[in-house]
Amino acid sequence: MPRPTRRRLAFLGAAGLAVAIAVAGTTYASAASNDTESASRLQVAAAPATFAHPGVFVSRAQLDFVRGKVQANAQPWKAAYDQMMASRYASLSRTPKPRAIVECGSYSNPNYGCTDEREDAIAAYTLSLAWYITRDSRYATKAIAIMDAWSATIQDHTNSNAPLQTGWAGSSWPRAAEIIRYTYSSWPNQARFGTMLRNVYLPKLINGSSSNGNWELSMMEAAIGISVFLEDRASWDKAMAKFRARVPAYLYVTADGAYPKGIGSRDTKAEIISYWQGQSTFVDGIAQETCRDFTHTGYGISAISHVAETTRIQGQDIYPEIADRLRHALGFHSKYQLGEAAPSWLCGGTLHLGLGPITEVGYNALHNRMGIAMSNTQRLTEQSRPAGSNNLFVAWETLTHANNPA
Repeated sequence: MPRPTRRRLAFLGAAGLAVAIAVAGTTYASAASNDTESASRLQVAAAPATFAHPGVFVSRAQLDFVRGKVQANAQPWKAAYDQMMASRYASLSRTPKPRAIVECGSYSNPNYGCTDEREDAIAAYTLSLAWYITRDSRYATKAIAIMDAWSATIQDHTNSNAPLQTGWAGSSWPRAAEIIRYTYSSWPNQARFGTMLRNVYLPKLINGSSSNGNWELSMMEAAIGISVFLEDRASWDKAMAKFRARVPAYLYVTADGAYPKGIGSRDTKAEIISYWQGQSTFVDGIAQETCRDFTHTGYGISAISHVAETTRIQGQDIYPEIADRLRHALGFHSKYQLGEAAPSWLCGGTLHLGLGPITEVGYNALHNRMGIAMSNTQRLTEQSRPAGSNNLFVAWETLTHANNPA
């Protein structure tokens, strides 16, 4: 399928643009998605007319479900809640450490404010969950104090890892802000926080990244969450278009053809194999970074499930579009994480494990809500409970999503 020209994109309009961008960059691998995937893209092309709040990753109904389970001392939610409350992120004595310029280099060198920013953002989200479950206003005011400290200070992210850092911190901030803004009585500086997200975070995110897929997926997660908080339909549309292009270029299924779908200028056989870490045999569920390591692959899978949760809350459920890829990816990586030996054709027979606490959300959506059998993912998810935090952008997903039907 030829890439759309600028004239053609202008003719398509906003809704068509999302679809056109989504299918661009697939010239070598099979460009035609299956009928269900194509139909879903057409149906979910534009931002919701009205945004739901709280509506980033967790909804009010989901929060109410969690609160009820914790109050009833039901498992695994009570154990997950206790784990969260015992963490440093729930501390009422936490002192935020904002910086005007957060400078993040490759492999955290340099690390000027990077860990502080990510962990303060996770803390704000943790404290907002604690507020909602306990209704103790001290947690809300502490979350607000952290968000206010950063919105009064930060001006930019710099150095090579700036886009990824912005994506990680920018994924947690709107989760916290949505809960506080729409369930707590007072937040005088919320407009300033919104200005921070619009001026400091969104410009670093919205144009995406040509790096490994976990970068752009995390960046689009942040951009979509920020779009909800800002009620910015244009940035939602742009981020969703990039997300739809990246998911099939990150998670392979055999319906794609002999090789994975390309992304951007990487669309020849040699370029795709190189981008996929030298892997030349492709099976359902393998990911672009599988042969790099499972940890980075987990970041990408997690961001995909997080975006899908937000779209579902916003009435634009993308799970039907991505379900086949996501279920295969979760099952494939769970199998090896559980101990199955790698065959010689897979990453030369050597895998670097460490998937992280990232299976709960996708497992709940696909198995519990959609009824898809996922035996390997179920085993890994249940034996890993309660899922904690990766200290980057994943936190407390057994608490928020285990068997959550809302």
